Amino acid sequence: MQSIRTLALLAVLALPALAEDISIFNGTDLTGWEGNKDLWSVKEGTITGITPPDPADPTKGSIKHNTFLVWKGGTVGDFELTFQYRIEKGNSGVQYRSKELAPGAFGPIISGYQADFEAGKTYSGILYEERGRGILAKRGEKTVIKPGADGKKPVVEQAGTVGVSADIQAAIKSEDWNEYKIIAKGNHVQHFINGMQTIDVTDEDAANAPKEGLLALQIHQGPPMVVQFKSFKLTTLK
Repeated sequence: MQSIRTLALLAVLALPALAEDISIFNGTDLTGWEGNKDLWSVKEGTITGITPPDPADPTKGSIKHNTFLVWKGGTVGDFELTFQYRIEKGNSGVQYRSKELAPGAFGPIISGYQADFEAGKTYSGILYEERGRGILAKRGEKTVIKPGADGKKPVVEQAGTVGVSADIQAAIKSEDWNEYKIIAKGNHVQHFINGMQTIDVTDEDAANAPKEGLLALQIHQGPPMVVQFKSFKLTTLK
């Protein structure tokens, strides 16, 4: 009997871990992250990104392309990520399963899935593919992404809804802290803001669907803006 119990215990110990929590922000500085340090900093325990005003026209931002703060601690494939964000003006988001392109004059440039959010009332919660296939699900949508004919723009098929866009927007606090959650498992991705599901996407465009890649934070060209991030929890799923 003892040998059977021992074998059973050894079998359990041999199983691979199903999940692993990874620390990606120390709350103090940008150790483990790479980006334009004139635009990114840590203030009062939050990662803070800015699009500065153009000295010639303060209503416009001084950067001429979107740029990113890239986590250099590894890549993400199947995972869950929760974080809190706050934004003043402009547009931002979190890149995942992304890749780094040649840098621009204002810092790193990233292509891939983006969990979008903004100070406005249209794009928060959507799935957007930066420098790729564009909007893959609007807020409230459940979609299936199919390959386009002859490698052209993919077909976004409506497969239902996950909520009412206006209701989701109404639950987002303007210029205050909100909680965002991303779940990515295989070709299935989901976004949530303040506990409300915002999109559900099954990406069957196998040639273009990213399966693993970088994690990064965005600041957007356009009007001057401030975006802040804190309380990251990244869990990789095996």
